[in-house]
Amino acid sequence: MDIDATRDVQGPTVEFRVHFRRGGRGRRRLRSGERPGAPVGELGHIPRISRLMALAIHFEVLVHRGQVRDHADLARLGGVTRARVSQIMGLLDLSPAIQEEILFLPRVIRGRDPVTERQLRMVVAVPGLAQAAGYVAGPDGRVPRMRGVQAR
Repeated sequence: MDIDATRDVQGPTVEFRVHFRRGGRGRRRLRSGERPGAPVGELGHIPRISRLMALAIHFEVLVHRGQVRDHADLARLGGVTRARVSQIMGLLDLSPAIQEEILFLPRVIRGRDPVTERQLRMVVAVPGLAQAAGYVAGPDGRVPRMRGVQAR
């Protein structure tokens, strides 16, 4: 029996859309259906410092209402150290004008966040900068420092 390889074979044709997606270890995986579109919503992400500022305000409200006793309770509930809660709450030591600016920083489309928590801790740690930023000095005229932050 001789088979002719050039012969046209007529039969049913099945068509469907597929797309590739990255799997584990960078492998490309074939998936059926349309490629999922970009998520609907605003582009970019909210800067981390803005989220931390909102968290500090929320923590303050929880303590003020008596829903948690103190910062140690917040640390236990959040699964972080008391020192980390103190660092977050330290953002409340900034002037209200700076807090507002931090809360309304624009979304970051690409690259790093424009302001970091470490930079703000330095603002609070340096007396001249903190006073210029509207930080209120204590009765002795000195601006209190957050523990563990060294002025450079």
